[in-house]
Amino acid sequence: MKYEQLLLNSYLKTLKLPTIRAEYKTLARKCSQENLTFEDFLQQLVELEVQHRTAAAIDRRLRQARFPMVKEMGHFKFADVPKLNKKYVLDLYRCQFIDQRANLVLTGPPGVGKTHLAIAFGREACRRGYKVRFFTAAELVNTYIEARQERTVLKLEKNISRCDLIVIDELGYIPLDRIGAEHLFGFFSQCYEQTSLIVTTNLPFADWPQVFADDERLAGALLDRLTHHVHIVEIIADSFRLKSRMKKDKDKEQ
Repeated sequence: MKYEQLLLNSYLKTLKLPTIRAEYKTLARKCSQENLTFEDFLQQLVELEVQHRTAAAIDRRLRQARFPMVKEMGHFKFADVPKLNKKYVLDLYRCQFIDQRANLVLTGPPGVGKTHLAIAFGREACRRGYKVRFFTAAELVNTYIEARQERTVLKLEKNISRCDLIVIDELGYIPLDRIGAEHLFGFFSQCYEQTSLIVTTNLPFADWPQVFADDERLAGALLDRLTHHVHIVEIIADSFRLKSRMKKDKDKEQ
């Protein structure tokens, strides 16, 4: 390798431009064959670097979000939920509510796609440059309890404050004791008008006190913060999982 090439590779490595370093020779030959100008060559080269960095950043945010599975909006079966306002959901999918520090509550019985939509919203937010974190409600409470035992609550709350969006899945499936309810209240208070939340729940708001140690005052204060700036999507349908299982059973019988 010529000295000039070694020097160029060294400069590109120092400047942390790995895509340009890997592609400049191939692209130079291509542009020469097509009689493109130097400016065209430079633009295409820089575009490759930007595309690589953008893709790497999205991949990093998706990994940091810790989604339990891959769910995309394009795979959601709107036809199975005819009462769901598809246009409203797709408008929310643009993630403008995050800039407004607003929240999104997905409510409905088990198995109707609340988690699917929540993850799809979260993944799209990652692609749009937002920092996202996924928890189940039980996982979030346990994370707070562990942080309290290890005296790292301030560190946990600092990490939470860095997020633009936090997804809380399955709120209401498991009743919380007094300590768990207080931790969850503290979390919602910290996020209020600072970090957007997506919450999935199978309970109507009137039944939330039974989740929070039957404390109506605590549940009311939490709901006051959650619903001050909120979009509510109610999903009314039969369980997708139940229908799928019944179809399989029927197919076996035939």
